[in-house]
Amino acid sequence: MTSELPADGSPTPKDETGPEACRETIPHTQPPPGRWLYESIAPNLVQAQRVERVLHSSKTPYQEIMVVDSACFGRALALDGRIQSTEADEFVYHEALVHPAMIAHPGPGSVFIAGGGEGATAREALSHQTVDRVVMVDLDEEVVDVCRKFLPNHHRGAFDDHRLELHHQDAFEYLAAADRRFDVALIDVPDPIEGGPAHRLYTREFYALVRRRLTDDGMIAVHAGPTGPTLHSLCFSAVVNTIADVFPVVRAAEAFVPAFGSMWGFALGSLGPDPLSMTPDEIDRRLARRLRTDLRFYDGPAHLGMFSLPKYLRRALEAETRVVTRRNPLFVV
Repeated sequence: MTSELPADGSPTPKDETGPEACRETIPHTQPPPGRWLYESIAPNLVQAQRVERVLHSSKTPYQEIMVVDSACFGRALALDGRIQSTEADEFVYHEALVHPAMIAHPGPGSVFIAGGGEGATAREALSHQTVDRVVMVDLDEEVVDVCRKFLPNHHRGAFDDHRLELHHQDAFEYLAAADRRFDVALIDVPDPIEGGPAHRLYTREFYALVRRRLTDDGMIAVHAGPTGPTLHSLCFSAVVNTIADVFPVVRAAEAFVPAFGSMWGFALGSLGPDPLSMTPDEIDRRLARRLRTDLRFYDGPAHLGMFSLPKYLRRALEAETRVVTRRNPLFVV
């Protein structure tokens, strides 16, 4: 709705209270012309980006899928209306999720991935020369098929790597039935939305199951939601505290992912190696020895920055008491 202005340019007199007053008197409340994708970042915060083209839109038994070309971030995947990754900045998210755990581990050979439908998490794990097997379990086969077709710059051929073993089933059920053990587990699933497919994978029960499927020096890495000053309590601090209830070593980190509208949190749990025990120089040496590709975000100095949390986050983690369970799940709006 566009406000009507009198001839002198001053706002039309209106009731000066209530939401209608805000819409009429605050300028620029309408987006510029074009088609816009709106995403709820938090209950009181919405981010919008202009869409140039919708390449795919469908609904599966589990979720709604959309692939768009956006003016700001390039090609993007959205599930249930939430951006999962974009071509412009996916490298930040995926490198931040994968490499701190992979580099901290003395020699990861087997990797488990929950989710990761774009194939980019597998891409980063497979870049390590020590890796001989990656088991990727994504519930929604249609998501993976859509990403194979429309997101080639995300997966970059990872689905064709002979070391990748792909399963389409619930990750919880897969691990419960599996007799395999893994060096690193990477949890790259959608946000825990009520009624969505992923909320069980944010619980203590799932993290305990992952622990039982890890090797003696095994590690888990998860994305844990926004970490902004008004957003960290939505998911981040509860997830970190839940992992701390299961693993003897837990470290939290963050990185800025512009398409997510906030600094974004990550949590690492370990049965042995401490991600903070490595110097930046040692990280760079390990990267040079192990990786087949050149990274764009992660290196020794970036690692130090990721794990140097601001004071408000450190205090929030110290004060957090929630442990997410199947009986007391965590949902984001």
